[in-house]
Amino acid sequence: MLLGALNYAYLYLSAPALYQKYPQAIDEWTLSQAMAADTSSGGGLSQLETHYQTFITEQDFAEIAGAGLNFVRIPLPYWAIEVRSGEPFLPKTSWTYFLKAIQWARKYGLRINLDFHALPGSQNGWNHSGKFGTVNVLYGPMGIANAQRSLDYIRIIAEFISQPEYKDIVVIFGITNEPQGTPIGQDALSRYYMQAYNYVREASGIGEGNGPFISYHDGFLGLSKWADWLPNADRIALDDHPYICFDAQSSAPMSSYAQTPCTTWGGMMNTSMSAFGLTAAGEFSNAVTDCGLYVNGVGLGTRYEGTYTPGTWPVIGSCTPWTDWQNWDSTMKSGIQQFALASMDALQNWFFWTWKIGNSSTSGVVESPQWSYQLGLQNGWMPKDPRVASGTCANQGLWSPPLEAWQTGGAGAGQIPATVTASYTWPPASINNAGAVSLLPSYTPTGTVATLPPPTFTYSSGSSVKTANAGSGWQNPSDTASGMVAIATCSYLNPWVGTAAAPSPLCSSGAAARAAPDPLITPFRRHQS
Repeated sequence: MLLGALNYAYLYLSAPALYQKYPQAIDEWTLSQAMAADTSSGGGLSQLETHYQTFITEQDFAEIAGAGLNFVRIPLPYWAIEVRSGEPFLPKTSWTYFLKAIQWARKYGLRINLDFHALPGSQNGWNHSGKFGTVNVLYGPMGIANAQRSLDYIRIIAEFISQPEYKDIVVIFGITNEPQGTPIGQDALSRYYMQAYNYVREASGIGEGNGPFISYHDGFLGLSKWADWLPNADRIALDDHPYICFDAQSSAPMSSYAQTPCTTWGGMMNTSMSAFGLTAAGEFSNAVTDCGLYVNGVGLGTRYEGTYTPGTWPVIGSCTPWTDWQNWDSTMKSGIQQFALASMDALQNWFFWTWKIGNSSTSGVVESPQWSYQLGLQNGWMPKDPRVASGTCANQGLWSPPLEAWQTGGAGAGQIPATVTASYTWPPASINNAGAVSLLPSYTPTGTVATLPPPTFTYSSGSSVKTANAGSGWQNPSDTASGMVAIATCSYLNPWVGTAAAPSPLCSSGAAARAAPDPLITPFRRHQS
């Protein structure tokens, strides 16, 4: 079973004080701009690194292991690798702290589900993708160019985590968090997923022990839409994020939700484990309402109190009883714990969102308590051993193992029928809200490819200090394909453009596949193709 706690949650939810300092900020894009513009003492983008240094530490990993959990799911944005011209994010810094997370996970016997959480242009238009606004991956006039760039980043990450030094720690790779499957369409998303599979397996090789499980979010299309997808694919998993708190709101007491996870989620997870293979809830929480500071995003209000935008929502009541955890009685706490146990049992393989919530700078306390695993442990509404959840959904007929051999990297793994791979060729002929791909901006594979740097470890050997081998950052030396970069004689739109007409003419006459100058990119040490 995958029993996990997320640690690096969305900044606006996990670290609300950062946003309370800059009320104009609604996502990491605008937060980064506000911080960079703040030239006062204590201002600047270095505040983000201070957050990385102090918010999640080795102590948290020790506590996660001590809580009986065996995984952490760590969201990683594309700017952990690089940023390009005009993108305000703090580049590369989060990678430094991801390397620390690998070290701590190894020390405390934890495994990592690395989730590629924020893509250039945004795969869902939500604030936790980096920039609030519109979908621009596989959708709209920059949809192909952004997907090409994202696939490069998937390849770069896969090469690093498939190295022998890391492959037994980072054992799941979620290749794109919460893409909006409905506007994108399942065909385009499937082709993108197939191409990502090819990139990861080219880096890792085929079969058990060679690189990570590849985890695909269901795109909010539903688990059943992916039944029998990619038969004989080597170690793939399906990711669903079941929440009830963002639907219709209710004032029903917490105790009334005791079996809701069993009846709502148990059956669908059982079916998917048989029809697809390994299926996990990459996110869930204890929330049954959308109450809590910035749960919906900065400044968006709550459905429960009728203040959420967009839309018109009836007022159900005050959120105070759902957030005033210091005054929760034993009935409320036991109701939340029962909901947590039922969720764990129904979902079987799960990751709780999130491990930790920071204090509000206004009240000085956590204001989204049902989203903090750590706070629940400290105050008696989360189980001290999640294994006691087994049997909570006694009558739900949980799925019985094992998976097929090919689903875990055994016999037949990687032998996807040619008829299946032929149906998912890349790129798609057209994408929604844009039209024919041949008429859209795209990049060309003539650039260099960033190599993610390993950590540096030294050790004493006799009277000398030596540097330990922590890998080169690139597992497969035969993977020498060039990176996707702009063509100097072609025109491009802003990656976050939304709805717009493609440039016309797209390229000037004689536009060869010639890369734009490298200085547009802020690179790591690079792997030269």
